[in-house]
Amino acid sequence: MLHLRLITPTHQTDDVVRLIEGTVGTTHLVVLRGAARNPEGDVVMCDVAREAGDELLTDLQGLGLDTNGSIAVENIDLSLSKRADKAEAEAPGEGADAVLWEHLTDATHEESTLSVTYLAFITLATMIAACGVVLDNAVLIVGAMAVGPEFGPLAGISTSIVQRAPRLALRSLIALLVGFAVAIAVTVGFSLFMDAVKLFSEQKLEGDRPQTGFVYAPDYFSFIVAVLAGAAGTLSLTSAKSGALVGVAISVTTVPAAANAAVALSYGDTKQTWGSTEQLLLNLLGIVLAGTTTLLLQKWAWRKRA
Repeated sequence: MLHLRLITPTHQTDDVVRLIEGTVGTTHLVVLRGAARNPEGDVVMCDVAREAGDELLTDLQGLGLDTNGSIAVENIDLSLSKRADKAEAEAPGEGADAVLWEHLTDATHEESTLSVTYLAFITLATMIAACGVVLDNAVLIVGAMAVGPEFGPLAGISTSIVQRAPRLALRSLIALLVGFAVAIAVTVGFSLFMDAVKLFSEQKLEGDRPQTGFVYAPDYFSFIVAVLAGAAGTLSLTSAKSGALVGVAISVTTVPAAANAAVALSYGDTKQTWGSTEQLLLNLLGIVLAGTTTLLLQKWAWRKRA
């Protein structure tokens, strides 16, 4: 269930109440006349089944409530109510399958913002992966994959394509490109430092690497895994079951490929640099294509069901 807290202009309160009462899957309606001070108006609260939430939010925005008042949405972790059970049963579909498009857009907007924290995470992840590729240590590679925050901008690009939001697309693209550029540049410097203190060496990079050699050798499986991971990650973001996102993060070769490219670049190894870059671009493309396709299928299926 979702909990909605609305601030409505006084002259629109009755329209909002009628809309809520006419939406299947709503319950626990509360109206507090004159309770809001900034902005001034009434406070309307209700609970709505997740599968009916997107339709109600769209209709509330159609009334201009996002401009003239306020719409706040919270997830209800526990609701002990027969009325809530009845509302969920009446709402069409399953809550885990429902997509809250406004929530998705807001979440990807936040995750795809170019910030100091984002740059720190992607840079640290790339440096960890650099240690992993030089030492041929799969554990470090997996750790770097889990730390990397690049799935947020990738999901933002997919969402912007489906929602036709060019600003979100531009923001996500900038975060992705600048993030990897900064991470690779810093990791090149890190690699040179590690070589100077005799912790990295070109012999280790060029030697036999059975655990990490895949990061600069793209093939059909690279794209296939990226597509599968992109679909799984998008489903994780859009559904109520988001526990799969960490598993998605450690199944794609984005950060490790960027790290290998940086280390190879520091030694002037153009073959590994180019191979790693191909691996990186192939994974990014696969994730975006899968994410966009998944969102389009979800949108079509939900409209069909409705």
